[in-house]
Amino acid sequence: YLVLFTITLRVLNCFLVQTSFVPDEYWQSLEVAHHMVFKYPLLFEVKMSLRGYSYPLLFATIYRVLQLLAKDDVQLLIWIPRLVQAVLSALADVKLYSLVRHLENAETAKWVYLCQLCSWFTWYCCTRTLTNTMETVLTIFALFYYPMEGSKIRSSCKYLTLVALAFIIRPTAVIPWIPLVLRHFWQEQKKVDLVLYSYIPVGLTTLGISLIIDRVFFGEWILVQMKFLKFNVLQNLGTFYGSHPWHWYLTQGLPVILGTHLPFFIHGCIQAPKRYRIFLVVVVWTLLVYSMLSHKEFRFIYPVLPFCMVFCGYSLKQLKTWKKSAITFLLLSNLLPALYTGLIHQRGSLDVMIHMQQLCNNSSNQSWASVFVMMPCHSTPFYSHVHCPLPMRFLQCPPDLTGKESYLDEADIFYSNPLKWLNEEFYNGTLPTHLVFFSVLEQEISSFLVLNGYERTATVFHTHMPQGRIGSHIYVYTRRVK
Repeated sequence: YLVLFTITLRVLNCFLVQTSFVPDEYWQSLEVAHHMVFKYPLLFEVKMSLRGYSYPLLFATIYRVLQLLAKDDVQLLIWIPRLVQAVLSALADVKLYSLVRHLENAETAKWVYLCQLCSWFTWYCCTRTLTNTMETVLTIFALFYYPMEGSKIRSSCKYLTLVALAFIIRPTAVIPWIPLVLRHFWQEQKKVDLVLYSYIPVGLTTLGISLIIDRVFFGEWILVQMKFLKFNVLQNLGTFYGSHPWHWYLTQGLPVILGTHLPFFIHGCIQAPKRYRIFLVVVVWTLLVYSMLSHKEFRFIYPVLPFCMVFCGYSLKQLKTWKKSAITFLLLSNLLPALYTGLIHQRGSLDVMIHMQQLCNNSSNQSWASVFVMMPCHSTPFYSHVHCPLPMRFLQCPPDLTGKESYLDEADIFYSNPLKWLNEEFYNGTLPTHLVFFSVLEQEISSFLVLNGYERTATVFHTHMPQGRIGSHIYVYTRRVK
């Protein structure tokens, strides 16, 4: 019954998340999978071998089955991968409950489970097709088999295999596991056997499978994980996508994703038994390591949230008075941000794709229509949310791999002077029939729109908190056919 209830809740969760979070939830999963099956254009990070095909292969398999059944409708292509991710997240929730029940008791497990389910950030992320989401799922499953004191379900091979899979999908997934693996190795009496019969076989097998998968789709032997670590860690080129001060995860990152769980987390850290100190070490270690990298995002520390929920649940269990008030406070205070971020904030990126789908529904439209998305690059999904050969273009933003300080990508050049860029780009070229851009751009390019016969045909709400190049609404302009 717990499994059925959790799956039902996460499926509901899936349908109540109708907003976009970050481009990677499409461009590192669904778009790659769509290309693998339907051979539509590919994205930069896969072309440059910075991302492997192991995670997208899951969704490509789903797409291939739908294709064979002649059921590859665009709505199924959008929702089935998310529903699969929702079910996997639900099973991870149950595993977290089972872990605490084995380590403690059903009472403590109940409160940890409640904290996990009512976490607004987990609600926001757990049904998205992000590598961070799968990393978190695999982390929980691996933790279930990790040899903790008092655990009767320990299995070195199982937990190491799951950690290795998480590493294959996202190499930085190994960061939270460094303290745990070192602790396991230190406490293991048969260290040589652990290395010979667990570490080496698991490592070679998972890495070998990853190499073969990437060899099939890249057409050459590539160690994607090494390129990923070189790009993001050694060369720190992730700063191309933004940077934050070193203390950001401590002062903003963790407090935001914990939300109103924060006081319970602090209380739980004080009250929890000594054997759970390793979980706190994992949280602190992960925050410190990520703090050394300039490029920071909330989702990067999502995998440590389940560790935090163990402390939050222990805190609730220890409360003697005000327990009902605390539970009510947690539920209500997480409900509002969960619904707001899931249903309202940044929904325009997905809603505008409905207008693109409508161009595909009419076969006569496909023959003449073309779309140019003039937004910060990767602001919207692409062919995975259109699924027809509609000519589409967006501003390119490949990171600089040469180290030039003055490097500007196409999006930067465009936004430095949009009107000049448009006049030069389409001086003798064929104009797109549809332009898609944020409302903040309209006034600046109004003369170009009027001169070339464009009319606004759709206004899509995006966010109540516009900033910089991101506007409150997305406009669709259509060129009048003479």
